[in-house]
Amino acid sequence: MSGGSPGPALFTALLGFALITLDSSVVNVALPAIGADLRTGMAGLQWVVDAYTLAFAALLLSSGALADRVGASRAYAAGVVGFTLASVACGLAPGLPALLAARTVQGMAAAVMLPASLALVREAYGDPARRARAVSLWAAGGTVAVALGPVVGGALTTAWSWRGIFFVNLPLGLLALALLTRVARSARRPAPLDLPGQLTAVVALAALTFAAIESGPRAWWALGTAVVSFAAFLVIEARRTHPMVPLGLFRDVTVLVSVTAGAASTVAFYGMVFLFGLFFQQVLGLSALGAGLMFLPMTGLLAGVNVLSAKVAARYGARLPIVAGQVVAVAGLLGLLAVDADTPRVAQALLLVPLALGCGFALPPIIAAMLEAVPAERAGTAAGLLNAIRQTAGALAVAVFGSLAAAQGIAPSLRTSLLISAGLLTVTALASLRLPRRRG
Repeated sequence: MSGGSPGPALFTALLGFALITLDSSVVNVALPAIGADLRTGMAGLQWVVDAYTLAFAALLLSSGALADRVGASRAYAAGVVGFTLASVACGLAPGLPALLAARTVQGMAAAVMLPASLALVREAYGDPARRARAVSLWAAGGTVAVALGPVVGGALTTAWSWRGIFFVNLPLGLLALALLTRVARSARRPAPLDLPGQLTAVVALAALTFAAIESGPRAWWALGTAVVSFAAFLVIEARRTHPMVPLGLFRDVTVLVSVTAGAASTVAFYGMVFLFGLFFQQVLGLSALGAGLMFLPMTGLLAGVNVLSAKVAARYGARLPIVAGQVVAVAGLLGLLAVDADTPRVAQALLLVPLALGCGFALPPIIAAMLEAVPAERAGTAAGLLNAIRQTAGALAVAVFGSLAAAQGIAPSLRTSLLISAGLLTVTALASLRLPRRRG
């Protein structure tokens, strides 16, 4: 690759991040169509979401070190190629096993792409002020993709097929690769890889999710495997010179609160998007496009709320927006308890808005507080850890809430899931009061 202006690096990185976040939100409204076409039940649909999310979450822990070892541009190219080919495989999948295998590869490729995309932006912009603006644009690309995901997924599923939500990644992936040819080749840097820690983390997360989705003796065996694997992971991380997850980070109250608050917000947001996507179609009888449009008021405000939150945090410190955001999200969750099949459609769409406002307002200062609480040389590790835990929380939310829906029915399980989410956020909102008013 040849050097040039920083523009191509920013655009290819933004496009890759948008692809990753689009894929995490576009699938939800297509789930009923996937279930009908592939003749799979709730457990299969849960795995369609979680195969991607778990692979993404688990590999995020070490993908930053991998990008450093091989060079960000090479890692990004490999990630985009893998993600694009896996997307095509998803669209061509003849049955559920093939779809889940391709979704797993998608998640692995996404985990490689994410830190590499941000590294490309950092390398392209030497001036801190210009770099900050570029990172903001990079993040905005992901926020816009989250907002458009349900609508794009609904439109493609209604007008074409659920397979269209995966085929749309092909031209976008090719465009990202074309832009990457105009980006300077990244240097390789020494970075230790923690393969034993990575392996035990993958096994623990996959087994825990399996235990939440399945039932009977298999669930208990999976739970036991998860416990043993997690214990092995802790032992490995405690003994390694260069651990993937430095356990000492959790001694800092700010790190602990940031991680738990970020996880609770993800459970509430992505868990409700999953359940309401099913509710809108299977209970209300809306089309996939109609379900996607129901999410538009909720997701369309995220970018503006993120910007406002950053300004409030800059003036008053992170604690205020973190606590306030979680309180608003709890109020939104409790308000959604009133939703049933007879609630007017407009009211249902608007009642989802406070949840998005609250989670969107809390998340940027959660990330900022986490990064400020660790030494500069561990910022990448802290960011990867926070994102991995958030993705894992989202996967477990889909697993647990989906299992409740399978056992109780979608409409009754909504109440239980709303109360679980509200309870978690209430606990983390109270814990967030322990954050310092300002750092520095």
